Amino acid sequence: MSINEDAKPGMGAIPHDGGVAFRVWAPNASSLSVVGDFNDWAEDRHPMTSEQGGYWYTDVPEAKPGQEYRFLIEGPDGALSRIDPYARAVTNSVGNGVITDLGQAPDDGFTPPPWNEMVIYELHIGTFGGQDADGVGTFDSAVGRLDHLKSLGVNAVQIMPTAEFAGDMSWGYNPAHIFAVETAYGGPEGFRAFVRAAHEAGMAVILDVVYNHFGPSDLDLWRFDGWGEGEAGGIYFYNDWRAETPWGATRPDYGRPEVRQFIRDNALFWLEAYGVDGLRWDMTLYIRNVSEDEGDDAQYLEDGWSLMQWVNDEIAERFPGRITIAEDLRTKDAVTAGTADNGAGFGAQWDADFVHPVREVLTTPLDEDRSMQALAGALTKTYNGDPLQRVVYTESHDEVANGKARVPHEIDSDDQTAWHAQKRSTLGAAMVFFSPGIPMIFQGQEFLQGDWFDDSVPLDWSQREDFRGIIRLYRDLVKLRLELRALSGRGVEILLADEERKLFVFRRFDADDQPGAVIAMNFQAEEARDIAISVPEGQWTLRLNTDWQGYSKDFGDFHTTDMHVEEVDGARTGSFSVGPYSAVLFTS
Repeated sequence: MSINEDAKPGMGAIPHDGGVAFRVWAPNASSLSVVGDFNDWAEDRHPMTSEQGGYWYTDVPEAKPGQEYRFLIEGPDGALSRIDPYARAVTNSVGNGVITDLGQAPDDGFTPPPWNEMVIYELHIGTFGGQDADGVGTFDSAVGRLDHLKSLGVNAVQIMPTAEFAGDMSWGYNPAHIFAVETAYGGPEGFRAFVRAAHEAGMAVILDVVYNHFGPSDLDLWRFDGWGEGEAGGIYFYNDWRAETPWGATRPDYGRPEVRQFIRDNALFWLEAYGVDGLRWDMTLYIRNVSEDEGDDAQYLEDGWSLMQWVNDEIAERFPGRITIAEDLRTKDAVTAGTADNGAGFGAQWDADFVHPVREVLTTPLDEDRSMQALAGALTKTYNGDPLQRVVYTESHDEVANGKARVPHEIDSDDQTAWHAQKRSTLGAAMVFFSPGIPMIFQGQEFLQGDWFDDSVPLDWSQREDFRGIIRLYRDLVKLRLELRALSGRGVEILLADEERKLFVFRRFDADDQPGAVIAMNFQAEEARDIAISVPEGQWTLRLNTDWQGYSKDFGDFHTTDMHVEEVDGARTGSFSVGPYSAVLFTS
């Protein structure tokens, strides 16, 4: 890259003992300079020198961290002023870059949980912890709520994208500057403090990243150095039909080495500079395909596939134990297959074959229409023969917006805290925590947050007091998930899927094939008595009954006892009863 042996390595603003060096890629520029607080924004004080491959470089002894800067580019059609694509901080999405000396994340001694023991809580910084005087949630306000998550028992938080976006309120899936942390949330120092606080509370941090498109607004990358084919976006984007995405014609050019490096550097940056413990890649379908079409009509992007392989391999090599999760939602084994087998190399993927059938069973109005076979398919789904390569959930930011609402709302839109909504939504939670896979819940799910997700509406934390019992139920579900080896293992066996009585019973067991746990779920509004199933050896003790009134005064407190086991002619039969819309768990 460099033709100057004394040039500092790296991209963007590069602080060092003697000042700050600057490097930027602009292959179609005829000249460049850097301007900022350090030179009173004078256009002629610090010209940049051309390097190989379209890179430009200069070193400014007067520059220091905290100062603002921009690049001035003489492009094919005239002068341009641009924010540094590698800016680690900006004043805002249309402001200036800020020289930032992050270095490596300090070693806080935190070790993320093994993937099979991970319990994820998805949250949105802008709404999770409450909002400031400007109506925006911050990292600081989110830190103030970590005690709730610690009490709940979750050991990983997945935060929706925090890269700088247009305006101050957003879901985050419109990144304007992918290396800069959203200023309204608290910027780089706020994010570092959040990661540090989460680690101190025993929680891993998984960050949502967006590489299937950029922008589309407040996007200085667009025709960055002035060049572009026709109306296309220039050097950072495909300049043909491959640019089209559901969010605009802003798909990065995965085949251009400099753009591949830009995305790779960004992915590793979050692990290196902030110490995050994993990445969740937004909608990888649109990285590997131009459109949602599959099969013979697919417009496959081989460069996108190989980019994901490259990044996942490097993360696995350099950061063992860190997880990468794909939101692909097309249930393809190859997404989580190893790269040696030409897979994309993700550790896990969001499982559409779980969330959609389970939500359908929960929200269907009539009991007789609930399908136990659909639950069986959701329970036993695997990728490459491994159920732990999937994230299972009933609520996520996507499943509670875009025409859909939270599960209690979908069950009863008139009263989202009524008996049916409480019972069936918590039955769905039991399905999440007792199924093989990595369980995930969405912010507020544990206290029956209703309606749909809106980035301008903070969580209603008053419901934390109103539904203390429901929170206790979620706490017990998490505790059982983490305490029982059988629930963090891969083994599962369906013991009963009764379409007439709407009963679903299955066994979980670990790698040693011990008896483990038996879970029974009743998906009808009437109690189910004298259920009889074949059970493995051992005495089966009741560990959880979701119908307990300690969880809700509206619950029936249906009396369920330890399983009664009889052995006749070598056959072991267990019998028990379970309350309406309830789950029970027995261990041996």
